[in-house]
Amino acid sequence: MAKPDNRADNVEHLQKNINHTIENLEEAEDYLSEHADEISPREREQVEEKNERRRNSLEAFRSEIKDEAAYQNDNE
Repeated sequence: MAKPDNRADNVEHLQKNINHTIENLEEAEDYLSEHADEISPREREQVEEKNERRRNSLEAFRSEIKDEAAYQNDNE
Protein backbone atom coordinates (compact mmCIF):
# COMPACT_ATOMS: atom_id res chain seq x y z
CA MET A 1 0.00 0.00 0.00
CA ALA A 2 1.34 3.43 -0.94
CA LYS A 3 2.14 6.00 1.69
CA PRO A 4 -0.11 9.07 1.71
CA ASP A 5 1.39 12.14 0.06
CA ASN A 6 2.82 14.27 2.87
CA ARG A 7 4.04 17.53 1.38
CA ALA A 8 4.13 19.45 4.64
CA ASP A 9 7.92 19.78 4.75
CA ASN A 10 8.67 20.09 1.02
CA VAL A 11 9.29 23.84 1.21
CA GLU A 12 11.71 23.32 4.10
CA HIS A 13 13.64 20.68 2.11
CA LEU A 14 13.70 22.88 -0.97
CA GLN A 15 14.98 25.83 1.07
CA LYS A 16 17.79 23.67 2.50
CA ASN A 17 18.73 22.69 -1.06
CA ILE A 18 18.73 26.34 -2.11
CA ASN A 19 20.97 27.33 0.81
CA HIS A 20 23.38 24.48 0.10
CA THR A 21 23.53 25.32 -3.61
CA ILE A 22 24.19 29.00 -2.87
CA GLU A 23 27.00 28.03 -0.50
CA ASN A 24 28.59 25.84 -3.16
CA LEU A 25 28.23 28.53 -5.80
CA GLU A 26 29.83 31.16 -3.58
CA GLU A 27 32.68 28.83 -2.59
CA ALA A 28 33.38 28.10 -6.24
CA GLU A 29 33.35 31.81 -7.10
CA ASP A 30 35.74 32.52 -4.21
CA TYR A 31 37.99 29.69 -5.40
CA LEU A 32 38.08 31.16 -8.90
CA SER A 33 38.87 34.65 -7.68
CA GLU A 34 41.60 33.45 -5.31
CA HIS A 35 43.24 30.93 -7.65
CA ALA A 36 42.54 32.29 -11.12
CA ASP A 37 46.23 32.54 -11.95
CA GLU A 38 46.98 29.02 -10.64
CA ILE A 39 44.37 26.94 -12.45
CA SER A 40 44.16 25.84 -16.04
CA PRO A 41 41.71 27.44 -18.45
CA ARG A 42 39.92 24.09 -18.67
CA GLU A 43 39.48 23.87 -14.89
CA ARG A 44 38.20 27.44 -14.81
CA GLU A 45 35.73 26.61 -17.57
CA GLN A 46 34.53 23.52 -15.70
CA VAL A 47 33.93 25.49 -12.50
CA GLU A 48 32.10 28.21 -14.42
CA GLU A 49 29.93 25.61 -16.20
CA LYS A 50 29.10 23.97 -12.88
CA ASN A 51 28.14 27.33 -11.42
CA GLU A 52 25.84 27.94 -14.38
CA ARG A 53 24.13 24.62 -13.65
CA ARG A 54 23.85 25.68 -10.01
CA ARG A 55 22.16 28.94 -11.06
CA ASN A 56 19.72 26.97 -13.19
CA SER A 57 19.02 24.68 -10.24
CA LEU A 58 18.33 27.66 -8.01
CA GLU A 59 15.73 28.92 -10.48
CA ALA A 60 14.11 25.48 -10.53
CA PHE A 61 14.12 25.21 -6.72
CA ARG A 62 12.52 28.64 -6.40
CA SER A 63 9.87 27.71 -8.93
CA GLU A 64 9.15 24.52 -6.97
CA ILE A 65 8.77 26.52 -3.76
CA LYS A 66 6.21 28.76 -5.48
CA ASP A 67 4.35 25.66 -6.69
CA GLU A 68 4.40 24.16 -3.19
CA ALA A 69 3.16 27.38 -1.63
CA ALA A 70 0.30 27.50 -4.12
CA TYR A 71 -0.52 23.83 -3.46
CA GLN A 72 -0.54 24.37 0.30
CA ASN A 73 -2.71 27.48 -0.02
CA ASP A 74 -5.18 25.58 -2.20
CA ASN A 75 -5.39 22.70 0.28
CA GLU A 76 -5.85 24.61 3.53
